[in-house]
Amino acid sequence: MGKLFKNSWALFVGYGTLMIAHGLQGNLLGVRSVIEEFNFLATGAMMSGYFVGYFMGAIIIPDLVRKVGHIRVFAAFASMASLAILVHAIFVDPIVWIFGRFLTGFSIIGIFIVVESWLNDRANNRTRGQVLSAYMFVSLMGLAIGTLLLNFSSPEKYEPFILISLLLSMALIPILLTKRKPPKFKKITGIKVKELYKISPLGTVSMFCTGFIHSTIFTLGAVYAATMNFTIFEISLFLFLITVSGAIFQWPIGYFSDHTDRRIIIIGCTFVGAFFCFLSITASGTSLQNMYLATSVGMDKIMFFVFVTLYAGFALPIFTLNLAYVNDFIPKEKFVAAGGGMQIIFGLGAMGGPILCSIFMNIYGSNGFFVFLSIFHLIIGLFGMYRITKRDYEDNPESTFTPLPRNITPLGIELDPTAGADLSTNDKK
Repeated sequence: MGKLFKNSWALFVGYGTLMIAHGLQGNLLGVRSVIEEFNFLATGAMMSGYFVGYFMGAIIIPDLVRKVGHIRVFAAFASMASLAILVHAIFVDPIVWIFGRFLTGFSIIGIFIVVESWLNDRANNRTRGQVLSAYMFVSLMGLAIGTLLLNFSSPEKYEPFILISLLLSMALIPILLTKRKPPKFKKITGIKVKELYKISPLGTVSMFCTGFIHSTIFTLGAVYAATMNFTIFEISLFLFLITVSGAIFQWPIGYFSDHTDRRIIIIGCTFVGAFFCFLSITASGTSLQNMYLATSVGMDKIMFFVFVTLYAGFALPIFTLNLAYVNDFIPKEKFVAAGGGMQIIFGLGAMGGPILCSIFMNIYGSNGFFVFLSIFHLIIGLFGMYRITKRDYEDNPESTFTPLPRNITPLGIELDPTAGADLSTNDKK
């Protein structure tokens, strides 16, 4: 591991700095949108703009990397992301912010593609697991630190926006100064959505619903907390607990999914998630139309944080459970292609998550956030129960659960030691 960091320190430092900025940016905009009294629909459209840009970038940017190279693409899109956040600071308008979030999503996916392609080039069959673990650790720590930086200054001021821009610019420095040559880009092809549904109806439906769930958690979570009159510290703690809990729970849940019918684990996690959504609503108030948590720390607020932490622990690993479950029905050499197809399905759901949830919040108030999440959890759970009656479970020894960061692309999935990627060329280096 020490040698890995020594050879790739510039990449990890640059990527880690980027993730700190990324963890702060979306949550800062969510809090600021509440302060500026944007309505829920405008806020939801703004947050969906990020995933529209992310989805379009995933289609367009790989060809751009092949044409102009990794370093130019990384520099261009890190600069674009830095510019986009300054646009938010200067023009406080929902329409402008929707466009700004689109630019951010388009830029961020470009950076992820470059970083994961570079990591694949650095990895070989012996070190892929270490590289993936390091990548997940840096992703988690960056996002967690970013949420805590909400306390840096008031969201009403321009300083937090300047800080994000500075962090994005700083992320360029170590990578642009690296002596290592950039890798040759290898295109990852995906399996079509229709074919994936035939392979695994539950995995496909669950991943589509997971797109709605995860995009909502990480874009409207700050909006929910701000409308519930949380202090800035409480908002940052709320987001920090979600991020860390979702990562930590992946290991025990993944272990059990590898030793039993994976459908049972998916159904169990999603029903438990729906249950903790309900408990979070009860801890925050008895009426869906009049939710308010006092700023003083009482037992209800403590229990709320406990419920939300447990909710994230069961809800966030569902993404990787879906990937592992689909892999149960395909040969090892198709794992990466299936991951690419599943990412498309996830992206289709993610684009609609924030805007659709904002409609629920507009109708039911702030806790429409948890009402929305619980509905999609129930859809997964009920469909899973139906599918159990239609297919017997077949164990695939080649398919195992590997904890993955939520922002991973198909190139990053190739880092999974069980994915069967052909890295024989790297082994000879």
